[in-house]
Amino acid sequence: MLILVTGGAGFIGSHVVTALTGAGHGVRVLDALLPAAHRTTPPIPDGADFRHADVRDAEAMAEALRGVDAVCHQAAMVGLGKDFADAPAYVGCNDLGTAVLLAGMAEAGVRRLVLASSMVVYGEGRYECPSHGAVRPGPRRVADLEAGRFEPPCPRCGEPLAPGLVAEDAPLDPRNVYAATKLAQEHLAFAWARAVGGRVASLRYHNVYGPGMPRDTPYAGVASLFRSALERGEAPRVFEDGGQRRDFVHVRDVSGANLAALDGLPGLPEGTTRAYNVGSGEPHTVGEMAAALAEAHGGRTPVVTGEYRLGDVRHITASSRRLHDELGWKPQVAFGEGMAEFATASLRAG
Repeated sequence: MLILVTGGAGFIGSHVVTALTGAGHGVRVLDALLPAAHRTTPPIPDGADFRHADVRDAEAMAEALRGVDAVCHQAAMVGLGKDFADAPAYVGCNDLGTAVLLAGMAEAGVRRLVLASSMVVYGEGRYECPSHGAVRPGPRRVADLEAGRFEPPCPRCGEPLAPGLVAEDAPLDPRNVYAATKLAQEHLAFAWARAVGGRVASLRYHNVYGPGMPRDTPYAGVASLFRSALERGEAPRVFEDGGQRRDFVHVRDVSGANLAALDGLPGLPEGTTRAYNVGSGEPHTVGEMAAALAEAHGGRTPVVTGEYRLGDVRHITASSRRLHDELGWKPQVAFGEGMAEFATASLRAG
């Protein structure tokens, strides 16, 4: 098949391209090479037909979709950003860009889409109260965060909660601009699928890391921030108390999930979207990740700062059982192995 990979020159997208070409697919890459993601021109994987264009350019999109059998949509602004002033840029890149892509697919007759979504659409993760069972904590309060009270209490009795795994049918509660745009992408894709009889696999990535990750930028993930600090000879700065639970999934496993989703699309009924969590299944705290990286790198011990970002959530880890049971995917890179590799792997300039 010929697969169009939007954002295929980016961190995750380039690994997806490599996996697709390795599986024998033809690949066409469309990437705007925006400065926020690319400080220098990245190498394009061998064998890919590269188009330097923005997903919001309808004419370029129509040309890129000629002869295509399916699309892996990776193009997006990522991360929490600098502040709310980033909102127009996020909405423009992520949501308008997705709408232009879907309109082009409708016109070109392309009916298969693998969408790069994110676990951020859930907001806070799943919590259990000993007295009230499963509960959803309210928004985090500045007064609590300033006082170092980072764990969300039960909204009914105020007692401590136990975090658990989120399934794909959990309520969706985006708590920052990036999260809102990723959920909007999912809704747009669902509307497209129903309108044209398309099939969509929406992959909700966890915290992706691995070789080729961008260096320290305002839009980088926490693994990149820590790795960049170590490379500069600095101690990684861990926000809050370091106890935030996340699922750090290796980029090669994410590219494998894209392959599995692409292969599974024909099995979906026409006009439907299926969401899949993509995680390693090994939850770790941010503090544990920083310590593992520092040890493997031989760098300075992480510093826990107590700082916070209001748009962050405390805990978010999800079950990837659906992806395993329905599409046969399972992660191959264990946490320790992946962090040891990432500690000395090359990073891209931006």
